[in-house]
Amino acid sequence: MNVQNNTILVTGGTGGFGFEFASKLIALGNTVIITGRNTEKLQEIKGKLPQVHTIQSDVSNADDIVRLYQQVTQQFPHLNILINNAGEMRKLSLHHHHALADITREVEINLMGPIRMVQQFLPHLKKQKNAAILNVTSGIALLPFAISPVYSASKSGLRSYTQALRVQLKNTSIKVMELVAPGSSTPLNDKFKNEEGFSTNLLMAPEKIVADAIKGMANDKDEIYPGIAKVMRILSRLVPNFLISQSGKMGASYMYGTNDRRQ
Repeated sequence: MNVQNNTILVTGGTGGFGFEFASKLIALGNTVIITGRNTEKLQEIKGKLPQVHTIQSDVSNADDIVRLYQQVTQQFPHLNILINNAGEMRKLSLHHHHALADITREVEINLMGPIRMVQQFLPHLKKQKNAAILNVTSGIALLPFAISPVYSASKSGLRSYTQALRVQLKNTSIKVMELVAPGSSTPLNDKFKNEEGFSTNLLMAPEKIVADAIKGMANDKDEIYPGIAKVMRILSRLVPNFLISQSGKMGASYMYGTNDRRQ
């Protein structure tokens, strides 16, 4: 697909992958709209990227998505690419108490958010001559990451949904793609730096991941595996139990209740 001269909506655009998508896609001559929950952060990004368009919106709130759709389609009728990037990742020991309304927060943001975004914007995208949906999942979608159990479930669910969506939209003008992102040096992973078994050497720079993603989009890749994600894909098929046991070693004292830390 052509990665120039599009109108693109990126959720979760105030940092990490979202900021990199916005900056790189603007440089390619695209019109880019980003969303985020924090108005101050959106203003900061506007200061760094004057050409970006910002809208305060929370993907975990269905009413916000309806309002976002109305505003975007009115102001940017040529919108043809949706990048579902907004996400949250927490370390959670299930031995600790968690309010039932809070324990599924990552599901609301990481899984329900993209599903609702696609459902709301799908009729508009189907009207475009060339359109695309890119869902950002994770290498963790390929196998569970024990210290982040709900995040793992949400990304696995999003991967499955994306594959089903691709089948259902195969006779439309919409290309459905998945970015299977490896661990990255973004604030999302900062909370793990002091956990035993965590190595920053395995983290990939977000700008490199997004550059690979845009290259994959240009080459019409259904699934994009930057860096170590390629290796994870192979190992998840060959030695899944080994990978699960290895992931269980990170933050073991936190997970298994042998100390009293809380998240």
